[in-house]
Amino acid sequence: MRKIPVYSHPAAGWPALISSTRKLMDYKAFLRGSVSVLKSNQPKGGFDCPGCAWPDHKSHKSIDVCENGIKVIASETMTTKADAQFFARHTVSELQGWSGYELEHSGRLSEPLAYDATQDRYVPISWEAAYRRIAEQLQQLDTPDEALFYTSGRVTNEPAFMYQLFVRCFGTNNLPDCSNMCHEPTSVVLGRQLGVGKATVMLEDFEQAKLILMFGQNPATNHPRMLEMLAHAQSQGCRIISINPMREQGLTAFRNPQKPTHMAAGQSDNVVNEVIQIQIGGDTALLTGLAKWLIENDKIDNDFIATHTSGFEPLKQWLIEQSWTDIEQGSGIAQADIVEIAKLVAESPATICTWGMGITQHVQGDDNVAMITNLLLLMGMIGIDGAGASPVRGHSNVQGDRTMGIHERPAQSLLDNLERVFERPMPQEDGFDVVSGAKALIAGKLKVFMAMGGNYAVAAPDTSAIQQALTTTQLNIFVGTKLNETMLYPGANNLILPCLGRTERTVTAKGEQFATIEDSMCQIVPTQGSLKPVSDRLKSEAQIVADIATHVLAAESSIPWQAMSEDFDVIRDYIAQAIDGFEDFNERIRATERGFHLYHPARHRVWNTDSGKAQFEVPQYPITYVAAQMANMTLNTRDGTKQNDQIKSDPNPHQKVWQLTSVRSHDQFNTMIFGYQDRYRQTDRRDVLFMHPDEMSRLGWQKGDSVMVSRQASTNSANDTDSTEQPRTLGPLILTEMDIASNAVAAYYPECNDLFDLDTHAPDSHIPAYKSTTVVLERVDANTGMADPA
Repeated sequence: MRKIPVYSHPAAGWPALISSTRKLMDYKAFLRGSVSVLKSNQPKGGFDCPGCAWPDHKSHKSIDVCENGIKVIASETMTTKADAQFFARHTVSELQGWSGYELEHSGRLSEPLAYDATQDRYVPISWEAAYRRIAEQLQQLDTPDEALFYTSGRVTNEPAFMYQLFVRCFGTNNLPDCSNMCHEPTSVVLGRQLGVGKATVMLEDFEQAKLILMFGQNPATNHPRMLEMLAHAQSQGCRIISINPMREQGLTAFRNPQKPTHMAAGQSDNVVNEVIQIQIGGDTALLTGLAKWLIENDKIDNDFIATHTSGFEPLKQWLIEQSWTDIEQGSGIAQADIVEIAKLVAESPATICTWGMGITQHVQGDDNVAMITNLLLLMGMIGIDGAGASPVRGHSNVQGDRTMGIHERPAQSLLDNLERVFERPMPQEDGFDVVSGAKALIAGKLKVFMAMGGNYAVAAPDTSAIQQALTTTQLNIFVGTKLNETMLYPGANNLILPCLGRTERTVTAKGEQFATIEDSMCQIVPTQGSLKPVSDRLKSEAQIVADIATHVLAAESSIPWQAMSEDFDVIRDYIAQAIDGFEDFNERIRATERGFHLYHPARHRVWNTDSGKAQFEVPQYPITYVAAQMANMTLNTRDGTKQNDQIKSDPNPHQKVWQLTSVRSHDQFNTMIFGYQDRYRQTDRRDVLFMHPDEMSRLGWQKGDSVMVSRQASTNSANDTDSTEQPRTLGPLILTEMDIASNAVAAYYPECNDLFDLDTHAPDSHIPAYKSTTVVLERVDANTGMADPA
C-alpha cells in the first residue's frame, strides 16, 4: 500500500519547544516548571525525569529533557490544588463523568481525604485518623491475602523497598505492579533465557552498533530522548530498521534542540533507514524467517552456540519445519524482503535488538521476546560491545521497583535474604499479579485495595468491571500526586493520601534526603527534588509507608520504620544487605555523579539459568496465530447477524474482520492525558479509529465516517477455559488516516481498554493483549447510530 506522510516535518525541533512552553503555561506552572526543567536529569542535585526510563548520557548537558518530560514536569509542578475546596464544589458522581484530561488538570492532591458517602464527596481527614482506619481494616481481614497492594513505576527505590517489606511483613505477596502490564514478557522470558530479565546493553553500545533492529516502538512519542542516540548511531554508519505495523512519522527525521545550528538552519538528522510494516502480531513469524534463513545458510555463530547455549537442536528442528508460506502469512512480509534483512543480520558484527510494548503486549508476547533473544544468541550478539538486548521501558523506575522486590512471584533468594536481614518469616506463596488480582477483585475475593501511585482500573483491561468492583471493598487506599479515575469508585472506606512529587524537596528531621532510580539499562542514579512542596500537608512515600507499617504491625515489628523514613541512608543500608548487587550502596551512589551500573551476568557471558547456559526457546504459538484468528473468527454484529471469513472477499462490505491495536498519543503519558493534540498523527481528538486510506477506499468509506468497533467474547484465551465474557463494543469512533498495515486499525489507549479482557493474555507472563485483538467494524450514521451500508 502507498506511503502517506501524515506529518511531513522532523521530530522535535521548534514544534516541540513551542508545545513544551504552551504546556507549562497550560498547567500554570511556568516558573516552577521552568526551574524543574533545568534540574531534570542533572548530575548534581538534580532529579531523574519521570517521563521515561531512557538512560542519561554520561556527557553533561545544561538542559537534558525532552518534550514528553516537560509535559510530565508541568503536570507535577502545577500549583492549582485538588483540595477540600475543590471537592466541596464537585461530588464524586459528577467527577466520574469527567474526562481523563479534565481530571489531570484538576490540580495537585494537597491534603489527606476520605470519602463521605452521605455527601458523595471527599472530605478532609487527619493523617492520624487515616492511619487508624487503615490499621483497623487490615487487622480485621481473615487473611492478609484478602488485600492487594499495587505499585506504579513512579515510586523510587527506597520507598519501594519499604513498601514490599511492609506488605511481606503483613503476610502476603500480593504485589502487582505496572510491569505486569508493559514489559512482563521481557522480565519472564529474558530471565529464563539469559538469567536476568533486563537489558544486556549500555548506552555506549548504541555508539558502536552496526545494525539496530527496532521492534514495536514509537520513541518520538514515548521516549523522545532515544531519538538523539539513534540519529547519532546512524551518523556513525549504523543501519537502523524499524519493524512496526505503523509508519510513525516521528521516526523519519530528527531536529535536535541540542544543536542550535540545526534549529536555526532547519536541518535535521536521519533516524531510520527503513520501515518494515509488519502485520499486527506478526513479529514471531518475521523473526522465524530471519532465523530460518540464517541457520539454513550457515550464517550463525556456531562457536558461541556450542560454548554458551542450550536448546539449539530443538529450535533448529522447529525452524526447519516452518514453511515460507506460513512465515509470509504470519508476518505479512514477502520472503524476499525477509531474506534481505537476514543478510544484513548475517553481515553485522554488532547488532542491537530494541523493543517496546508493541512486542510484549500480545497473547504471543512471550514468544516475541523469546525469538528476539533466539536471534541474538544465534549470532553471538550477547556479551560483546555494540550488541545485545535492549528492552525500552516506559516509566522511569518500573525496573527499579521490580529490583527492590515489588514482585508477586518473588525469587526464593529474595525471600531468604529478607528473612535473614529482618529475622522474621516471609510469605512463600505467589501472590496476585495485575490480571489475577483484577479477577479476584471482580469476584469479590478482595476486601482491601491499595495503590502506590498509578491508575490501576484505567490501565488494566476491563476498566468498567474493575471500577465497579472497587465499590464493593471494605477499604481502598490511594497514594498519589494527582486525581485519577480509579479514585472515583469508592468502597465502604476510601482514602486519598497525597505524597511529594519527584520535583519537590524531601526534608526530614535528619535533613534533606535523596532517593535513587534504576533506568532501563541497569544504571542506578540519584534523584533529588529542589522545589518547595505545593502543600505543607504532603508526606514522602517513605514516610507514608513507615506510618502505615507502624500502625498496622504495631508492637510485633522490630523494624525501625521511622528511622528509615527519616534517613534514606538507613534504607540503603538495608537494601545493601538484602538485594543482590547493591553491596556498599551508600558509598557507590555517592562515588560518581551518575551513580553506578548494576552487574549484569549475561553481559559478561555468565548465565544464571537453570542449565547454566543461555537458553534457546521454541515458540508456544503457531506463527500464523493472528492470521488464523482473523480467518476463522465468527462474530456477532450489533444487529445480531453472523459474519465470518466470507466477508473478507466482499469487495464493498460495511463490516469486516480487522486486527486492532492500542496506541498512545503524543499528548499523553501512560494514562495521563495532557491534551488532545497528537502532532505526528495530525489529530486533535481521541475518539478516533486509525485506518490506512487505501483500505477506506476499498471499503467505500472515507475519512470522518463514524464506525462501531465490536469484539466477541474470547474463545481461545491463553490460560482460562471458563470465560464468561460478553461481546464488547466501542464507539462510534471517527475514521482517521494513518499509514498502518493492511487489515489493521488502531485506537487510543486507555479509551479502548474495555475491548480487552482479563482472560486474553500471554501464558507465562500473563500480560494482557493490548496490542492485538480481532474486531469487526461497522460504519454507522453518526446521528442515529444505525448501520449505514455502503
